[in-house]
Order: sequence, then C-alpha cells, then structure tokens
Amino acid sequence: MGTIVMSGTVVLVILGFDNHLYWLAAVAVLFLYLQYGRSSSAPRGGAGGGAPSGGSMPADYRSYRDRRDMQAKWERRYRRERPFEARRQQREKSK
Repeated sequence: MGTIVMSGTVVLVILGFDNHLYWLAAVAVLFLYLQYGRSSSAPRGGAGGGAPSGGSMPADYRSYRDRRDMQAKWERRYRRERPFEARRQQREKSK
C-alpha cells in the first residue's frame, strides 16, 4: 500500500509543475495515508496504551485481554440495567 501511495504522490508532484492543484492533491494523499492508512500495518500506542480503532490486531495479548474484559464488563452492565431488552435481543439472536 505504501508504494502505491508514494508512486501516486510522485506522479502528482510531476504533474504539479503545470498545475499547482496537483501538489495540493499530493499533500492531501500523503496526509490521509499517514493519518488513516498506516493504522493496520503499524501498531499505535504501547502495551495497555491507546487501543487501535477498528478490528485490527492488538499490539500484544495484554491489550487484547484488557479490551475483551472491558467489553464483557459493558455487556454485563447492559444486561443488568436493561433485562427486558437483553432478553429480547437474546431471543432474536437465537432465531
């Protein structure tokens, strides 16, 4: 993915000698790639630090376990505070 973005950026810079709008497009592509495109290939945060967004793989098992335990805690709290809704969802899920 990185090589495609870099080659596209080089092409936009070369085209930018005639039209400066392409330079702005190259900067925007690089910014978007650095901001959003590298999250799946380069882990962010350390052990127990910020959890990566989305369904990407955790940095280590401890952060995975922490997120799993936090999710289970919220699900237990939801079932405790909203028993009727939780039962209805369970019935729909079993159908």
